[in-house]
Amino acid sequence: MASQSLHHHFASLRLRTRQPRNPSPRPLTVAASKNPPLPGRKLRAAVIGGGPAGSSAAESLASGGVETFLFERSPSSAKPCGGAIPLCMLDEFDLPHSLVDRHVTEMRVISPSNITVDFGKTLRPHEFIAMLRREVLDSFLRSRAESRGAELITGLVTDLELPRSSSSPYVVHYTSGGSKRSLAVDVVVGADGANSRVAKSIGAGEYSYAIAFQERIRLPDEKMKYYENLAEMYLGDDVSPDFYAWVFPKCDHVAVGTGTVRSKREIKAYQRGIRERVRPKIEGGQVIKVEAHPIPEHPRPVRVRGRVALVGDAAGYVTKCSGEGIYFAAKSGRMCGEGIVKASEGGARMVGEEDLRREYLRQWDDRYVSTYRVLDLLEKVFYGSNWGREAMVELCGGEYVQRVSLESYMYKRLVEGDRWEGVKMAASTVATLVRCKIMSGEMGRLKAIA
Repeated sequence: MASQSLHHHFASLRLRTRQPRNPSPRPLTVAASKNPPLPGRKLRAAVIGGGPAGSSAAESLASGGVETFLFERSPSSAKPCGGAIPLCMLDEFDLPHSLVDRHVTEMRVISPSNITVDFGKTLRPHEFIAMLRREVLDSFLRSRAESRGAELITGLVTDLELPRSSSSPYVVHYTSGGSKRSLAVDVVVGADGANSRVAKSIGAGEYSYAIAFQERIRLPDEKMKYYENLAEMYLGDDVSPDFYAWVFPKCDHVAVGTGTVRSKREIKAYQRGIRERVRPKIEGGQVIKVEAHPIPEHPRPVRVRGRVALVGDAAGYVTKCSGEGIYFAAKSGRMCGEGIVKASEGGARMVGEEDLRREYLRQWDDRYVSTYRVLDLLEKVFYGSNWGREAMVELCGGEYVQRVSLESYMYKRLVEGDRWEGVKMAASTVATLVRCKIMSGEMGRLKAIA
């Protein structure tokens, strides 16, 4: 959240708003297509993976007239996740408020030296960060996709057989109920996470990834009261060398976790670090679940090949610095599904690679590629050292930064910032970085003498 605030601040100085505050799905226009019609049947699509990306894609496809099969290996489980979603997602994806565990209105960012900044001073009375459990969200989205006409198949996809010609089908091989089965389809949406089999089958290339480790801890009532509407983000080499650690409140417990790209083998040591930082606040708590999962660090080199498109974690759509992925997963799934519906004229025609690139990939990149590039830069500037993290926390204490960043985060739009405030902010950023680096050097020398 803190690093995202800086991204949105700097980006807002040069970009204008692209989306309405609470955009709703628009009717799809049908463009003329050169692809052949499918006489006597509808386009058949397989969506591999039933998380937010896959379920959103399946819902859009089925609602648009495409015969849709949604594969999910284990509907009862869910990816380990902090579970924070922006306010706009509730309206944009028509999510009932009953899914939300906590309405977070207090956010604290804690520096390596334990300087604390209250991040959320500019929230309006009706605004909050929604905290939910992935198993609850994922189940809801899958059920809604089914209600729109998608067929849910509980099974493990083992292989994707590629077509021998432009008109031949893709064959999905999977196991279900102890039996080996297969299904022929026209188009495939890979939403099967960071270790995507679909991505491997089309040679989509590799990407660097972080490991997230999280413990769900049930606290005594008096300590849970402290985290009722409070989320915390911790920075420092003791909790992560290149990411951050968190304490997020859920229905009856807190999620305590951390992540790293550079030192994956040491992830448990960093988890011990965050537990030590928050020990007085969680003492007496009971660990009820331990989770770990890879998190992509940048988009894959290839996200569309042939009649296969990747979305969500399979495509690498997790933002750097913050690790935010739920909204972007669901958004990419919806955009991909709507693009296929448009290109196929409501499932009446075949689609090709150029259709997927035009109607999905180019639109996604036009809207979001700058976000990933700027966050990549900010991660290098602020996350590489403790003095950089101290500087970031100090900058995030400013009311102007908080106002611009929260507006951008909550509604997923880049707001136009005040140019004079932007100039002052740039100067302050440089001065803060220099001062924190000097102070870090002095502290190191004092420790050496001692």
